Amino acid sequence: MNIYQNILEAKKEGKKLLAVLIDPEKMPLQNIPSFFKKVTASIATHIFVGGSTDINNQTEKVVAAIKKNTQLPVVLFPGDVRQITNKADGLLFLSLLSGRNPEYLIEQQIKSVPFVKDTHLEIIPTGYILIDGGKETAVQKVSKTTPIDQDNTTLILNTGLAGQFSGKKLIYLEAGSGATIPVAENIISLVSKNLTIPLIVGGGIKSKKQLETAFSAGADLVVIGTAFENDETFFEDLKK
Repeated sequence: MNIYQNILEAKKEGKKLLAVLIDPEKMPLQNIPSFFKKVTASIATHIFVGGSTDINNQTEKVVAAIKKNTQLPVVLFPGDVRQITNKADGLLFLSLLSGRNPEYLIEQQIKSVPFVKDTHLEIIPTGYILIDGGKETAVQKVSKTTPIDQDNTTLILNTGLAGQFSGKKLIYLEAGSGATIPVAENIISLVSKNLTIPLIVGGGIKSKKQLETAFSAGADLVVIGTAFENDETFFEDLKK
């Protein structure tokens, strides 16, 4: 399974992708079978697993349970090196480009090397850009970095392009888990039109209309997590 190649092909064909984000701290193992019946019936194309923290080290157990209940690719979206497990299919190798904390620009990546260099995980270099979503998010607290204001479109664009020019294969615009304001349509459009690599958008998307807006603005893959955690009936709006 080549996850990145499939994303590239979808972008080329104009096919839009949807990732369901599972936070290991918020997904009880016993709920996974019933939850994934709804995922399977939806338009979801990928499963992302990760959170800003995983205090109880649940990631590997959660990923193993997910793999038993879906054929969709399971991609790690780790908050730190401790959330990496060989039981997944792929890994977003994240660099927090919007921040200036070396721990999340390069230190965590170096710490992960002893594990990932021998793993079967498909490693996808990803430029992660935190956008102000209207509230202080867990990402902001943990990374001790400040999100970029949504009015500062030039900085957002230049950060995305810097990621592309430095070899990232994906750019991820993130308003943060539980954001009250999703990444604005004009920002998605501006970044999408100037990138040649796929664009991921997440944070604060709580309705089918907001999802469609992100897609029409130019997002190649949209990530939804909190909305499904809070209301599984949202899957009814996103059936195949």
